[in-house]
Amino acid sequence: MKMAMKKVALAMACAGGMAATMQVEAANWTMLQGTEPTSAAGRMKMWGFIETNYKIDDSDKNKYVGTPGNNYEYVPPKLLQPDLESQKGFSAFRARIGARGQGMPLDGKVNYFILAEYANNGITHGGGSSVKMTDASITLNQIKGARIRMGAFKVPTFEEGYQAIHVFDYIEFTQVANQLMLERYPNKVYTENRNNEVGFAYTDGNSESRFNRFDQPVGAFRDVGLQVFDMFKQKDWEHTYAFMIGNGNGVNFNDNDENLDRYFYWSSEKVFAGKGPFRQGLKMFAWHQAGKRTLQNPAVPFPAGAGADPEPAGETEYDRTRSGLGVKYNRKGIRFTAEYLKGEGMIFLGPDNPTFTITAPGAIAAPGEARPLLADGREGESDGWYIEGGYQIPKTKWEVDARYDVYNRLTDAKKLAGPCAFEFTFKTITLGAQYHINRKTRLTMNVMDRDFNSGECPSPAAGGNPNNNLHTVGKRYGIQLRHIF
Repeated sequence: MKMAMKKVALAMACAGGMAATMQVEAANWTMLQGTEPTSAAGRMKMWGFIETNYKIDDSDKNKYVGTPGNNYEYVPPKLLQPDLESQKGFSAFRARIGARGQGMPLDGKVNYFILAEYANNGITHGGGSSVKMTDASITLNQIKGARIRMGAFKVPTFEEGYQAIHVFDYIEFTQVANQLMLERYPNKVYTENRNNEVGFAYTDGNSESRFNRFDQPVGAFRDVGLQVFDMFKQKDWEHTYAFMIGNGNGVNFNDNDENLDRYFYWSSEKVFAGKGPFRQGLKMFAWHQAGKRTLQNPAVPFPAGAGADPEPAGETEYDRTRSGLGVKYNRKGIRFTAEYLKGEGMIFLGPDNPTFTITAPGAIAAPGEARPLLADGREGESDGWYIEGGYQIPKTKWEVDARYDVYNRLTDAKKLAGPCAFEFTFKTITLGAQYHINRKTRLTMNVMDRDFNSGECPSPAAGGNPNNNLHTVGKRYGIQLRHIF
């Protein structure tokens, strides 16, 4: 997405969150989130922010009935996160409190960062906890050109996820961020897709729907590991690199297997004016991450699709890679961001399907039998992109924003046999306005026009066609109040 950081009060920028104000910046997130300015940082600075919003999802329920006993009136895109139980309502969506600083006067070259989430969202909801620690890291700045950060923190990644969330200019992530990059981790035990259970139905009130069946928090673009990084200046250019190795298990602070993820990041920015979070610039960046995930396959292996090999039952390791490149421009109240992202392996296919696959609908297969495999995210491929921009209206507190994002899920789905190729396209236009009440308080209003479809699916397919639901995903409206303290 973009990362137009609003004018960050210098104290808040140093303290830990880079508070938003009316001035746009091309912030160096690697340095701002991992280090403290030796001349301004204190021993400890408490900081945090609250986001509360109201949303309305205008999607049709769509009373198409597929397999007997399955009433597909609701699907996740028509319901509000994280509970997926209603189409309108208020939410205290984020509430984070943290501290950061350095060991002055003992040692100004050592700094720390700690942060916890207290609200109801994918970080706390998936783990069944009311509070979840997201960041806890120490940075050593003794080695010139190779600073070392260790602990739990944001990985060097795509711009939308790398930036501080409380300076985010929109209420919701792009679909490519939400589905491709906001990782859901496999359940430890294989779990059937609820849609394939006899007698299971989504009710009008959706009170019996069992979405969100992943039993761990979302990754929140974080990991636990060790990062080597630094920034180098060359005239009016600033070059930054980061290399990290991590558990590959998100905000789950334990390692779930013996594999390590690798993260690479590079950015080069021409600085036009200003310093630190206040500067204006043109930034180009590229990143890559790779690792493995351990997944429990069903006791009965899925049948192979055309040109595919059967998958063994039990635990299997799958490669997961993500990469991208982009550009960001900020100058004189004008912001523009564009980025392309690509991924392979462990493609998220829905909150009611923790196995990363879609099988043919119907009753659960009898022992020794297996249903046809219609979509396979375990080794699937996807890509997407977004462009966004903003304009600060001179001599006012108003800013207007616009964003267009596209996510192409399972672009290699035609390799599988079945009644539908299950390649999905998600397109969203977001129009927004922001009113900066003061340096630390901002009101954001968004309208999202969503066009989701599966163009390769015949209509209707046996057991229900995804288009019957995707075509009735409608607009979503939101208003959000954010305060930084």
